[in-house]
Amino acid sequence: MNATIIFVILLVLMLTGMPISISLGLTVLSFLFMFTQVPLESVALKLFTGIEKFEIMAIPFFILAGNFLTHGGVARRMIKFATDVVGHWYGGLGLAGVMACALFAAVSGSSPATVVAIGSILMPAMVKAGFPNRFGAGVITTSGALGILIPPSIVMVMYSVATNTSVGALFMAGVIPGILLAMTLGGVTWYRAKKFDYPRMPKASFTQRVKSFRESAWGLFLIVVVMGGIYSGMFTPTEAAAMSAVYAFFVAVFVYKDLTMKDVPRVLLNSANMSAMLLYIITNAVLFSFIMTNENIPQALADWMLGHGLGMIAFLLAVNIILLLAGNFMEPSSIVLIFAPILFPVAMKLGIDPVHFGILMVVNMEVGMCHPPVGLNLYVASGITKMGITDLTVAVWPWLLSMLVFLVVVTYVPIMSIWLPKTLGMM
Repeated sequence: MNATIIFVILLVLMLTGMPISISLGLTVLSFLFMFTQVPLESVALKLFTGIEKFEIMAIPFFILAGNFLTHGGVARRMIKFATDVVGHWYGGLGLAGVMACALFAAVSGSSPATVVAIGSILMPAMVKAGFPNRFGAGVITTSGALGILIPPSIVMVMYSVATNTSVGALFMAGVIPGILLAMTLGGVTWYRAKKFDYPRMPKASFTQRVKSFRESAWGLFLIVVVMGGIYSGMFTPTEAAAMSAVYAFFVAVFVYKDLTMKDVPRVLLNSANMSAMLLYIITNAVLFSFIMTNENIPQALADWMLGHGLGMIAFLLAVNIILLLAGNFMEPSSIVLIFAPILFPVAMKLGIDPVHFGILMVVNMEVGMCHPPVGLNLYVASGITKMGITDLTVAVWPWLLSMLVFLVVVTYVPIMSIWLPKTLGMM
């Protein structure tokens, strides 16, 4: 009964058009005042201890690093390198888009940032080369979603905060699924380009490839700094995030010189705005999680499922359906912070690996970012391509279908997610 009341209040507030974070906070306060005897002191204490986590500090640092790289010329150099490597294949510029998105995702940790940085440069080039607008839009919108699966990922940090799962293990677990999804999207791009005989680029010489690699190497080295530092034990994920912000600043200002010192305050302000928004969502989600736990809702759901004989396969299918539906109305940060505290205890009772469950949630959110009505990447891509949401939805379908197939594989083949962190001794 209490669960119904909580979700009805939340749904009503969301339907008024109120931001998710405020809806969560008001839902908690309304329920506390009207239906419970929980003292406000314990709520304040939970609020403080809930956000007093070292991992949360990684979020503003990764956002800052991503902003330095987005405003700097790192994306342009990565596109040049990717084009030189795969541009001569069918749909060469499209394949370069997938590769560039995967590389930029590995240094920015954000899907919208990846779509903006790569799409704003590559889309005009693709149209100029003779590719249909829809083809380019489909490639960039879906490949941009790699930003939350290929580490470092802000969404993975949030899942870690919500479930106390190791951030380092999650980052390593995202590597193989991230590469395989990039290859899947690249395969769809190549097949459609071959089928419709889209243009190919002249083959770059070995010298050109070496030159473009050297130019992009400073940006690419950030992947080594973050992942190598975490794996070697030199940094914690939070310290790696701080190092990535310092490194991105150094590269953008002193190496590539695409930013001047005068531009730095603007980048810092943008990063502070984004960080404050996410931290506000986390704060309200911590309260929501507190109410859920206090009312024993996750435990009741787990007991109900186990009592009705629903096993791991049925539960994972239900999770996928719930998260895909949530992706219609919410962005990834909110989905993780609302649903992880509810679904995670059930997953643990059924013996599902917490790292595998985290990757499963992230892939679901990738799909959610690319379909209407609230797919964040669709709106970002719409601004770049000047296409309507309906046109974009049609454009992304071939890639979106391949992502759904990939989701099924990730769901029921956990070894894809957990093999690397286990091999590296992180689990």
